[in-house]
Amino acid sequence: MRFAVAQSGGPTCAINASLVGVYEAACELRSHTHTEILGVLHGIQGLLDEQFIDLDKSLSDADNRALLCRTPATALGSCRFRLPDPQQDDSIYKKVRAILEKHGIDAFLYIGGNDSMDTVAKLSGWLAEQNSPIRVIGVPKTIDNDLTGTDHTPGFGSAVKYLTMTLSEIIRDSAVYCVPSVLICEIMGRDAGWLTASSCLLRANGETAPQLIYLPEGEFTVEGFLNDVREAMKTHKSVICAVSEGVTPPDADLFRSGVSDAYGHAYLSGIGKYLENQVRSEIGCKVRSVELNVMQRCSSHLASATDLTEAAACGRHAVTLAAQGLTGRMVTMQRDDNSAEYRITFSDMAAKDAANYIRTFPKAWITPAGNQISDEAISYFLPLIQGEVLPVMENGMPKHFRF
Repeated sequence: MRFAVAQSGGPTCAINASLVGVYEAACELRSHTHTEILGVLHGIQGLLDEQFIDLDKSLSDADNRALLCRTPATALGSCRFRLPDPQQDDSIYKKVRAILEKHGIDAFLYIGGNDSMDTVAKLSGWLAEQNSPIRVIGVPKTIDNDLTGTDHTPGFGSAVKYLTMTLSEIIRDSAVYCVPSVLICEIMGRDAGWLTASSCLLRANGETAPQLIYLPEGEFTVEGFLNDVREAMKTHKSVICAVSEGVTPPDADLFRSGVSDAYGHAYLSGIGKYLENQVRSEIGCKVRSVELNVMQRCSSHLASATDLTEAAACGRHAVTLAAQGLTGRMVTMQRDDNSAEYRITFSDMAAKDAANYIRTFPKAWITPAGNQISDEAISYFLPLIQGEVLPVMENGMPKHFRF
């Protein structure tokens, strides 16, 4: 078999571990069949430009693979390129098929999130209609944890680990002064508040902060937020607020950029600073906002060992599915809720059932006031951040893999 693998969408700390899993699983097939594996630079867009590289040249070395697992972002590069509806225009699909056939590709593996699964679903469906034997398999990733059909997604656990450690340090910093203060932490999450909600994990270590947590799944108004802050300040000298970038107060247009990507997703930024100004003018206390921004997805020095291990296993399972002749599938992880210990099994589902759907945070885990997360969520989040992965250091700085 000849495999091609690409990465797409927003980077994470774990997406390269999935790439390593794909490579190692494909190499294991060589014991009974001739197997080759190519990397594709910059996702489906790079495929259209025939940007292939031979992964053996770099990844046959075990030390390089170990370093790649510890390297953040997409080592093969990424893209945000939306395939058109093949019923309306299949010219791109014909080009993709011609390129895959030209290079003798039997299976195309795509590592990405919701939008990448849209590509997997469309491309696999069109190829099947053309009676092409080429298989297309999706490998999940996203720090947003909003893919349906899977217990969680690779990349999420490491983002949670970074978030909780950073917030715990912010809490210590905010507690040193005598004057009352408010700190607003803006956290990634356009449509789903999983990452913001995970800040409740700090309670597992005895913290009371963040005292206030706001998600896109709940109703949010600036007036309600200010009232919540005033109430929290009655019992806490330093009030920490975790706010998802996707919360939408009625006057959200005042701080939205109005710019969107190829999939129509708005670029969100500014709710933290906006609320900071509101607290300053309406409450008048010491206030600061922090936007964690891309650090939430690229801080590999705080990666979760569980996350990286599962990410690699997802890549391995994708190769298994392709070798079995399946197509149009996405790898999934299922948690054994009947076990006292945390256990995950790997399965698959139709990529079309994950594409363009958003798995929102359970409203049952949001408190009635809409500004905090229940303890039930802690047991869900906690296993995902277990284990540390030390970076490889060079000259006192982290060393990263580059093709």
